Amino acid sequence: MKRDFDTWFASFKGNIADYSYYVDFDKVYKNVDDMKIELHILNSLIGSGNIEKDFIDILHRYPEVLRCIPILLAVRKKEIPVTDEKGDHVFSFQKSKNTVDEYVLFMKQTGLFDLFEKRIITNVVDYVTGVETGLDSNGRKNRGGHLMENLVERYIVSAGFIKYKTYFKEMYIHDIEEKWAVDLSAISNEGKMEKRFDYVVKTDSQIYVVETNFYSSGGSKLNETARSYKTLAQEIATINDLTFVWFTDGKGWKRAKNNLEETFDVMEHVYNIHDLASGVLKKVCV
Repeated sequence: MKRDFDTWFASFKGNIADYSYYVDFDKVYKNVDDMKIELHILNSLIGSGNIEKDFIDILHRYPEVLRCIPILLAVRKKEIPVTDEKGDHVFSFQKSKNTVDEYVLFMKQTGLFDLFEKRIITNVVDYVTGVETGLDSNGRKNRGGHLMENLVERYIVSAGFIKYKTYFKEMYIHDIEEKWAVDLSAISNEGKMEKRFDYVVKTDSQIYVVETNFYSSGGSKLNETARSYKTLAQEIATINDLTFVWFTDGKGWKRAKNNLEETFDVMEHVYNIHDLASGVLKKVCV
């Protein structure tokens, strides 16, 4: 029975964020702990009456504190480029490549001396914990990509498949060819292109290559994704004992709905989270 695209699309979800999606606090705490000693040393600058002298003294006695300076500006790089009226400068915080006077200038011009001297912060460790939390929020995009993968994997497991026995994560074309002695040159451009599938499910009679994604917001990438998966499905259809299954979802598809519908019309195995919850894996992967 042919599925109705509009009915299928109406069940798409707005988000699938779990509790750990927003901030990875374990990572935040680890990053702060790795530099906690140096941060405590910098605490001595808070409220300093002669901050330039005190900073220079710290650099002479504890030059390792330099590695903490970039994070005070919410920067992870160990070298920070700056352009001023005198030209281009690069300040290195991996090793003491600049002069002490140059580091003093950097601290003064970036406002870091004011941050300490005027007691705008009261504890450097707490301040950096806040900075790390803010920076980690930028990682939501990467975590969001894994949310759908993890969700699909839970359904693969609940369908009775066993990791490294009947299902495999992140397999390349050449891995599939070697493991099951199949010829996938039709989708690898005669071995010139290497593609990695999110999952591969193996049954007695079939190999299922699986792609997953979730889009909470739109963009040009969605149109390209729909077109490329349509082509991939058509190429895979020429290979015996190989089936392409695509799990996608998200309200981001709204602006790319027409392209998704074109793929839906020609691709037999494209499903969403509602389909997964309805047990589609047990029906498809047999």
